[in-house]
Amino acid sequence: MPEKIGTLDDIVITRAIVERYFQKLLDHVDVDVAVAGGGPAGLTAAYYLAKENVKVVVLERQLRIGGGMWGGGMMFNELVVQEAGKGILNEFGVSCYPYQDGYHTADSVEAITTIGSKACQAGAKIFNLISVEDVMIRGERVTGLVLNWTATEVAKLHVDPLTIRAKWVVDATGHPSEVLQIIQRKVGPKLFTSSGKVEGEKPMWAEVGEKTILENTREVYPGVYVTGMAANAAFGGPRMGPIFGGMLLSGQRVAELILSKIKSPAKKKCSV
Repeated sequence: MPEKIGTLDDIVITRAIVERYFQKLLDHVDVDVAVAGGGPAGLTAAYYLAKENVKVVVLERQLRIGGGMWGGGMMFNELVVQEAGKGILNEFGVSCYPYQDGYHTADSVEAITTIGSKACQAGAKIFNLISVEDVMIRGERVTGLVLNWTATEVAKLHVDPLTIRAKWVVDATGHPSEVLQIIQRKVGPKLFTSSGKVEGEKPMWAEVGEKTILENTREVYPGVYVTGMAANAAFGGPRMGPIFGGMLLSGQRVAELILSKIKSPAKKKCSV
């Protein structure tokens, strides 16, 4: 016989959700790293940071995480990774299948749900339905993000935002490179790109795009790093289409770069 469902109180359910959510939010208004965008690169970055006990929050404007990985290619929910990308999927425990030399396939739904779960289990906190509408800048450095509900943005309501503070910000918003666009609009062409502006992504070329995405995964403004497709959009690399190894490797790479800053802070000059 199935166990009997105990007495349930709708108000207790409501209180539980509200209290636990706001406690989680309050615990993450001051973090080490804020990742804007919960796609494969952002989630992978969050995983590698959180597993090293870095306090990291992921902010996703959509209802669901995963970015473009859900749809595979043209809504065929399979994705392709190269050998190096397969190594990261293996670490996450995602099933990969050889197709031919240098090419492996994975189920996109299994991949993104597993990566998201591993990031959460490592300690990253994910907040969905939240949009980044501005940045906090003190001096010449980004020191946090300005947030609002995505529903507020969609409804075009005039509602003032709230802020979170972060030592480092990661733009993982994909093709739009939304955080960089905000910085460019607010402070002018001061990005670490050839023009000082977002260069914009080039036409699709998987081979080149997969190589340049790692080169372009770096600091792009004081306190701000780019990863995933936002990196190629920032520095003018090609898009890659439905091959996702570069996204995973870029997420791992940006985590390594930030961890190196955390573990090896700049030495202060001694006064004579």
